Amino acid sequence: MNERRAFTLIELLVVSAIIVVLVGLLLPAIQRVRESANRARCANNLRQMGLGCHLHHDTAGAFPSGYTVHLCPNPLATSPGWGWAAHLLPYLEQDDLRSSINFRRPIEDSINERARCTWLAVYICPSDPGVPHDFTISDASGVPIAQAAPTSYAASYGNGELDQIPGPMEGVFYANSRVRIADITDGASNTIMIGERAWSHAMTPWAGAINHGIVRGGPRNAWRDNPDAAYPAPNLCLAQTNSINDSRDIDGTLDDFYSEHPGGVNMLFADGAIHFLRSDLDHAVLLALGTRAGGEVVSNAEF
Repeated sequence: MNERRAFTLIELLVVSAIIVVLVGLLLPAIQRVRESANRARCANNLRQMGLGCHLHHDTAGAFPSGYTVHLCPNPLATSPGWGWAAHLLPYLEQDDLRSSINFRRPIEDSINERARCTWLAVYICPSDPGVPHDFTISDASGVPIAQAAPTSYAASYGNGELDQIPGPMEGVFYANSRVRIADITDGASNTIMIGERAWSHAMTPWAGAINHGIVRGGPRNAWRDNPDAAYPAPNLCLAQTNSINDSRDIDGTLDDFYSEHPGGVNMLFADGAIHFLRSDLDHAVLLALGTRAGGEVVSNAEF
């Protein structure tokens, strides 16, 4: 009579150990594939924004303003505040949303609540974790101003500090800007236009610069509880080109470009090209790429 042979305890342990090892080997590969796909989707988001910027330029004769603001004695006032991303809506198949906005009224006005709280996939990087449908924007005292839908991207202000308005206005976007391709004398292929700033690092809305709103650190920002890690309203839609993925600064680097991609950030250049800029990119090169007419000479091989 044939006897049925069962697995011994040692054999089961060996098989279990082999399975654990195989899973350990496969998971990093799976994560790399997933991140590669996410990075490609993020680049596609920026590509759509680039196309929108150039269609806006063809229609209006210039790229959209960084944000629109009425003249006011307070240099940090941003009302009505509608930013570049809001002005791109007609070119991103969002005509209905665009038509629902009253651009004469501030972003935070109740008449614009539905628009500012509309979640848009094109403005969210798939590698940016835990991004909510909307979040609360408050003033410097912590008083809530409005709910708004988030974004993972910011437009390039250049190298100047955004709390020193008007500043040098050396990038492609700033308050009431109307920069033309002809104004980018450094070359469109050498000038950053829009890049990543993960919401999980800096909580910002796509709608623009909400008047008196403050940029605060996101849930993955190591300095989010530091009182110095807060920036004024212009930073809600703009960033400076001073660093990439720098998590060492106690101010949270909320005014710089930052992504959840390992090793760098996706950037849209003024010619519509997408480049992945490394976190260790030479600082002088990054500064040069942030200006539109600084006269710096940068070759593609340097970035």
